[in-house]
Amino acid sequence: KDPAQWAPQGVARQQGKAAVFFIHPSSYLARAFWNAPVTEPDSARRADYFVNAMASAFNGQAQVWAPRYRQAAFGAFLTDQPEAQQALDLAYADVLVAFDAFLAGAPKDAPIVLAGHSQGALHLMHLLKDRIAGKPLAARVVAAYPIGWPISVEHDLPAMGLPSCNAPDQKGCIMSWSSFAEPADPAIVLDAYRARPALDGKAKGAQAVLCTNPLTGRTGGSAPASANLGTLRPSDDTPTGEIIPKAVPARCDDKTGLLMLGDP
Repeated sequence: KDPAQWAPQGVARQQGKAAVFFIHPSSYLARAFWNAPVTEPDSARRADYFVNAMASAFNGQAQVWAPRYRQAAFGAFLTDQPEAQQALDLAYADVLVAFDAFLAGAPKDAPIVLAGHSQGALHLMHLLKDRIAGKPLAARVVAAYPIGWPISVEHDLPAMGLPSCNAPDQKGCIMSWSSFAEPADPAIVLDAYRARPALDGKAKGAQAVLCTNPLTGRTGGSAPASANLGTLRPSDDTPTGEIIPKAVPARCDDKTGLLMLGDP
């Protein structure tokens, strides 16, 4: 519960800037526990690597709050055992505690950006439903980025309380994509996504999921590599990387709604 224990990059204190709440993806790949201890060295190291790579998109523009939490083990997404959902529920409870600490510590008038990847995106979807939708706090949300977990346009999006983004300068909206290198075989991800009820409690069906093209900031469509301002290629063993412009094209697949990345 001490913020110093859950902010792997520290907590920036720049005044007058936006505040980013970033929920890292699954980094615990072992089978010893359903939920990862936050001090488990391998998953903690991997989580730091993910935060350095992903949350660094906001560097220089915002405070970045990145909680450690007792994430559900990767295997929780591969089974329908009741313990799997219990593990996800426990992880989400930690995220809610961290979000309360974030709200208490961030400047009271700061614009808010919410972001999460994979398991972090799934928790962010529930956070939007439970803490943002229909609440005064929604007016402070610049954008929400639940990335890497499919979102049902029909059953998830309405419960999250914000519309999808349809312009790169639109505020108070949701951007989401789940990316695959072509040729893609996304069956395992789509099966896991459809196995759980949507935020409205209903089955999700086979409809295409929400796809924002990050190269255009708009829902759907395609963009060539020349439109890509920069792809981060992180180094293997240090928290550094190289930004490579015009490297990767992207298109939203009309059939699935997944983001397909062509050859660089």
